[in-house]
Amino acid sequence: MSPEVVPLSADELLDAVDDLVELLIDTVLGGASIGFLTPLDPATAAAWWRARIPAVRAGQLSVRVSRDAGRITGTVGVAFADKPNARHRAEIVKLMVHRDARGKGLGRALLSAGERAAAESGVTLLLLDTETGSPAETLYRSSGWTAVGTVPGHAADPAGTLRPTTFFYKELPAPSSTPTYPRGL
Repeated sequence: MSPEVVPLSADELLDAVDDLVELLIDTVLGGASIGFLTPLDPATAAAWWRARIPAVRAGQLSVRVSRDAGRITGTVGVAFADKPNARHRAEIVKLMVHRDARGKGLGRALLSAGERAAAESGVTLLLLDTETGSPAETLYRSSGWTAVGTVPGHAADPAGTLRPTTFFYKELPAPSSTPTYPRGL
């Protein structure tokens, strides 16, 4: 059975900040290069999540989560382009799976949920980037994403060491009806 992945409203995101903070810290401690360095303190992680709330409220960001026994075990974001000539594209951002929930297909379920959310909003082109050689890169390649290229020393891992980043894209089918672009765009 595939894990249930559900969207969070801005208010639900605010209510879930404590769980999301725990997930973010665990993901960074697990070595994922998602923009943060260790040690990541809870106040910084909470501030980062709270700063996402206006974008969720405006429809510029969709945050989806999975839960197990009420606890958030994974998340994925879809960041919608804000330029009029780019409404056909979005970016998959901050796909995170708690270390004790890995190896059960949750990353793939979250990625698929992000792709569906983008498609339902009329997006036909998705982008993302990840640390070259990471388990996430394997997931994206096996999920039909196309590597564009690798940039050496693009981002630091949680320990602060510069690592290469691979950029990917995935084309989605064109909507059969008029797209419903996210609010506020």
